[in-house]
Amino acid sequence: MSPRSAQSAAATGSGRDALPEEQQQVLRRAIRLEWITIAVLTVTIAVVGVVTGQSQAMKAAWLEDMLSLLPPIAFLVAARRIRIGPDRDHPYGHHRSIGVAHLVAAIALLAMGSFLVVDSVMGLVKVEKPPIGIVVLFGHPIWAGWLMVIVMAASAIAPVILGRKKLKLAEQLHDKVLFADADMNKADWSTAVATIIGVLGIGIGLWWFDAAAAIIVSISILRDGFKNLRAAVGGLTDARARTYDEKKAHPLTREVEHRAAETPWVDQAVGRVRDQGHVFHVEMFVVPKPGQNPSVEQFTQLREALCDLDWKIHDVAVVPVPELPQRQAPPPSS
Repeated sequence: MSPRSAQSAAATGSGRDALPEEQQQVLRRAIRLEWITIAVLTVTIAVVGVVTGQSQAMKAAWLEDMLSLLPPIAFLVAARRIRIGPDRDHPYGHHRSIGVAHLVAAIALLAMGSFLVVDSVMGLVKVEKPPIGIVVLFGHPIWAGWLMVIVMAASAIAPVILGRKKLKLAEQLHDKVLFADADMNKADWSTAVATIIGVLGIGIGLWWFDAAAAIIVSISILRDGFKNLRAAVGGLTDARARTYDEKKAHPLTREVEHRAAETPWVDQAVGRVRDQGHVFHVEMFVVPKPGQNPSVEQFTQLREALCDLDWKIHDVAVVPVPELPQRQAPPPSS
């Protein structure tokens, strides 16, 4: 048995230990970044809340910052949950906690985005003109809008930096919750710009700029919620395993089939790859060649060969069948 196969076999019965040492280090870095994110957002929420005033755009940005806490919290809960190994009630372990966390965050984003769109549109329809007054700072009167602009500009810097760092870790971990969080952080600059434009619009007498900016921010939240909800539901309903960014089917879905088909005693092979969170579960259906009667050792060797393809292949079941399941069979070659 190869070192990778031995590692995979050992990891099958464990929780976070299913991840190789390199990925465990990446996970620890991701956990640290999420704690930093929560700390930064907590300060941002407090400061933005102080200067929000009656501005619709500022209120939408403040609520978005509050919503931004959900993905890192969900990630940290899921990261703790996957430590638990398989048992009789959870034979696949708790790796699906990542998918559940993704779903919770997506639903919250979708619900709040919908509320903010309606609230912002109503403000525009009712011609609500938010007042921005004067504040006294160090004995000098200052238009409160300038404080809003400064706070929004400063609040966008840290999330963008953290988002770019988390994006790299999300790819290494195949973590869709981390990717969703990184994607939101990375796009925070657009929320800040829209809010600043809305506040400056009020300052020059264009009151509707504020409501329009709030609608833009709300639509951004709504888009994030819908995109993540679709991805989370697809994963939890055992859709074909896809890449961490949901852009395409994961290459391993084909690689496992090609590797099985290369086995000398295999005539045909088709696999079902289930995304468990960070790791994949593979059911490989194989049709032996005529006259072949593969032994237990040969099945074991095939299982190890599939495990050797990538660390994400956590558990493999090789199933001998007289013919491939009709719905699973690959399309005929042209």
